[in-house]
This record gives sequence, C-alpha cells and structure tokens, in this order.
Amino acid sequence: MPEQTFRLVTLVAAYSGMRLGEICALRKEDLQNIDGIPCFMVRPHSDDGWSPKTDAGNRVVPVHSKLIEAGVLALKDTTDGPYLIAGLETSKQGVRGAALGRAFSLLKTRIGLPAEITFHSFRHTVSTQLRNAHTDIREVWIDRLLGHEAPHKSQGTTTYLTGISTANLQQTIEAISYPETAFANMTI
Repeated sequence: MPEQTFRLVTLVAAYSGMRLGEICALRKEDLQNIDGIPCFMVRPHSDDGWSPKTDAGNRVVPVHSKLIEAGVLALKDTTDGPYLIAGLETSKQGVRGAALGRAFSLLKTRIGLPAEITFHSFRHTVSTQLRNAHTDIREVWIDRLLGHEAPHKSQGTTTYLTGISTANLQQTIEAISYPETAFANMTI
C-alpha cells in the first residue's frame, strides 16, 4: 500500500464522512462541479457492479476546502486509470480497498489504539462533529451528506423536501474541522 494512497484515503474520510468502499470506488467522473461547487458523486458503477450501501447512499458530497488545499481536485487530471485514487488493489472478492482496511487495522494496533477504533470511526467522528457544530446545520442536511435514511420521516420531510441545495451541503461539510496539527502538511 503506497503511503500517499493511505494518507489520501484517510484524509478524504476525515473531511467527508464517506465510507471506505465509497472512497475507493470513486471514479474520475465522480468528481464534478455542481452549482459551481466541486463535489464527489457517490453512485453506482454498472461496469463492476459496485453500488452504495443504500438508496440514500446515492448522493452528492461537496469537497471540503481542506481537501481542495491538499490537491484532491488535481487527481482527476493526474491519476492514471479510471479511479480517482490510484494505488488500491481489488481483492479476490471484488472489494477495492480491502488491503487499505487491513493496513489501517494493523497501524492502529501498532500505535496502541483500542480495538473499537476502526476505519468507520472517521464516519462517526464526522457525524458527531456535524451534530455538535455551532452553526445553522439542519439534521436532514447531515443525513443527506452521510447517506443516511432520515429517521424523522415527517409528512413535511417526505412530501415537500425534494432537494437540498449544494450550497447547504457545502455549508455542512465545511463545519468539519480538526486541530491544525491533525493533518499538517497533507498535500497530494
């Protein structure tokens, strides 16, 4: 596993809340500008049969400004092959990025993190940060960003909420923050 690939995938997880499989499945065409905002498109890929975990998993995730600073947008033009992130192999079971999951587990054990810390913990951290943010972020925006089915299926939510603006999703994603030293000097 190239160290640069490992760093990139963990950085995307920390600043998006996307699942490991979603990050590893991103294609170059899944990085698009929507309403003038760079976004990851989490969606099925018919050529290899990959699809998000749930229907709600089909979504738009704006690219966090820290990922833009790190150079994620350049990957579309500089990475060889169809995938946005190079250096990931597909397992015999057809899972792209399985080796990265194992590498993460080995690293966290080596540095003494408890067993309950997994790669999925990035997703939990993002969810917790967004729900505790001191900004005007609505619960349905967080659910849409993370690809969760909204637990609050009120008549108003199901009937009248047909779309959440990309700008509102961007406001939500930008509420994710870490101490400056957490991902210092992260460039691609």
